[in-house]
Amino acid sequence: MKSLFTKALELLESRQSFVIATVVRTKGSTPQKPGARMIITAEDTTFGTLGGGCVEGDIFYLARQLLKDGKPHLYRKYTLTEEMAARDGLVCGGTMYFFLENIQDRERYEPLFQRICNALEGRDTFALALYLNPAHLAGQWIVIEDDGTLSAPHGDEAIDSQLQHIGLRMMMQGENTFLSFPNDVEIFLEGFSAPPQLVLLGGGHVGKAVSELAARVGFRIVVIDDREEYANCQRFPEAEETIVADFSEGLRKVNLSPNSFVLIATRGHRFDDLATRAAIETSARYIGLLGSKRKIVMIYRNLLQEGVSEKELQRIHAPVGLDIGALSPEEIAISIVGELIAVRRGKTGGFMKLAPEQILSLEKKSFLRPDTFSKKG
Repeated sequence: MKSLFTKALELLESRQSFVIATVVRTKGSTPQKPGARMIITAEDTTFGTLGGGCVEGDIFYLARQLLKDGKPHLYRKYTLTEEMAARDGLVCGGTMYFFLENIQDRERYEPLFQRICNALEGRDTFALALYLNPAHLAGQWIVIEDDGTLSAPHGDEAIDSQLQHIGLRMMMQGENTFLSFPNDVEIFLEGFSAPPQLVLLGGGHVGKAVSELAARVGFRIVVIDDREEYANCQRFPEAEETIVADFSEGLRKVNLSPNSFVLIATRGHRFDDLATRAAIETSARYIGLLGSKRKIVMIYRNLLQEGVSEKELQRIHAPVGLDIGALSPEEIAISIVGELIAVRRGKTGGFMKLAPEQILSLEKKSFLRPDTFSKKG
């Protein structure tokens, strides 16, 4: 996402006219989800994607019309039928809602785009509430600060309260949502913050495998170990930071937030106890503990005897990972990172295959031409 807004800043700097098309709402199966964006310039170049196919082609055409007409914005519903999806090689048949903004006012947009880039680099945190409806408010926005302050309150106490409450949650997790209120008020609310942070307590074989994979799917990595040979930039080149310290001290040096994930993978029970105790005292969104069920029970018993409450223990994902029968460090890393993604996206991590009754209920449909199959002769 950062690269798209960096590109937008470059276009503003060179005084080029362009449109940003944003997916603000979806229903059913669609090629892209809310928050996806594409830039369309007056020179007909594009940056980013809305999923390709006829969807992208039609939005490209609408953006060109917007640039030609000089209108500030356009809100458009787009229904993707199964026939259209099949034509473009897509497996979807849902509805997408797009908001197109004609970016010509440099003084209005440049500070916003710069702030978004800062947030995505971890130097700011805020949420943006963009009006989609009613018509007289469409295109205007409200900035929600990390203390709940609204830059331009709507005026309806219920709406402003919702924007504050949901905005704080969206900005901490870098997520978005569509909100609908009485009197045709529709808002796309999006939080801007750095990608999620993964703090690895332990730089052993599993920690190294997890770090490499988690970095590839967008996590910012911090490694803590009390042994310098297991916490250095040569061993973890993808890490933003490596800290040589005991696990309690190391955690205190990290700025943890509700957008932080902590994985405990130390080299022994004693260190796991200390690391777990330190982790549950933080505001981290997720705490995972590597080990067998027998090991976890031993650690939990020790922590309960030390005064840790059952409620605090319930925060911990242990044994960590999805049940895929992982054995090697690399397989274990896939199991763990799969769970991290599931928690981040609010999913459970189960199989997605269709149930037998769903298959039986399918209506036979074919988008193939009658002459696709030749008769045997």
